[in-house]
Amino acid sequence: MSSLWTPEGEHRVERPGADPPARQNPSSSSISSPGPTTGEAPPYDELSPEEAAQLREVTQEIVSTPVEDVVANHCYGLFELAALHLSQQPPNLNAARTAIDSMGYLVDGLGERLGHHASTLSEGLSQLRLAFVAIANAPAEPDAEGSPTDR
Repeated sequence: MSSLWTPEGEHRVERPGADPPARQNPSSSSISSPGPTTGEAPPYDELSPEEAAQLREVTQEIVSTPVEDVVANHCYGLFELAALHLSQQPPNLNAARTAIDSMGYLVDGLGERLGHHASTLSEGLSQLRLAFVAIANAPAEPDAEGSPTDR
């Protein structure tokens, strides 16, 4: 069984084809949201003390990292994802567009709140957008039989 994090806390998620878990009272769930002032990771009853310590360590590392660095890292991942889809033969323009638009929502929407990453990400986004337009408007290359290929 997995869990899904939402702003309201973690929720258990069934995997397709898995046996449904026994119903629990939400107040007695083994997964709870962190306390507002403790900064502690949610307790997981099924974890060993070593695993719980590792979880606390990872949580502390994440919260001590500037949030603009974490968001920028996700933007770099979206950049790479878009570039990969644009470089396929034939290019996957729909997937590239989704990755570029996602990066754009973050970069354009957050602007200077991304700190020292803002200008680099904005330039990268512009490059991706130009590459997308160039690839999308390029004449279709003929396939082995001489017919233009669809994108």
